[in-house]
Amino acid sequence: MSTIKVSTISPLGTDATKTITVGESAGVIQAASGVTNNLGIAMADQWRLSATFSATTGSDVVISSNLERVDTAGQGTLGSGMTESSGVFTFPSTGIYLVRYGIYTFDNAIWTYCYNKIQLTTDNSNYSMVAFGTTSMTGAVNNYPEQSTLIDTLVDVTDTTNVKVRFAYNTPETISISGHTDINKTYFTFIRLGDT
Repeated sequence: MSTIKVSTISPLGTDATKTITVGESAGVIQAASGVTNNLGIAMADQWRLSATFSATTGSDVVISSNLERVDTAGQGTLGSGMTESSGVFTFPSTGIYLVRYGIYTFDNAIWTYCYNKIQLTTDNSNYSMVAFGTTSMTGAVNNYPEQSTLIDTLVDVTDTTNVKVRFAYNTPETISISGHTDINKTYFTFIRLGDT
């Protein structure tokens, strides 16, 4: 096996559409252990609510407890995953991330709703809403109407100390937000798509 050491590889000419082909059909491109992969998705992580709870009514409430990284057989994490503290999620490195919030709610009222929000800070202090969805539940009394909602956003993580996300809800009456230790019912997905 031969080794080529260079600092930069660029396509011939000045045309921005020119490409560089690495490898050939049926070949395998493999980075050595410990090498940072900037050529594709190098981080994918998923967390979930591990237990059902009764939602607090009124203003925005951050989901801040009973959170766990998915760990059921067949589920996994790619690269250095997120860290979490009191519902605030910190990114492992800078980059552009897809952030997704899935929430599953149920209630015994004839009709109610739950506002679902992804909140973002860029200064590690002040949060603003960057994604919004409504879970609307309709059904006969004691028939436990239920609904799932999925919202997402792209987050530009320029600074891992200051750029963070959290997941909130707002409901006018007590409902149940469903969680499970083995199943993704209410869950959060993070995928690093590339450099910022």
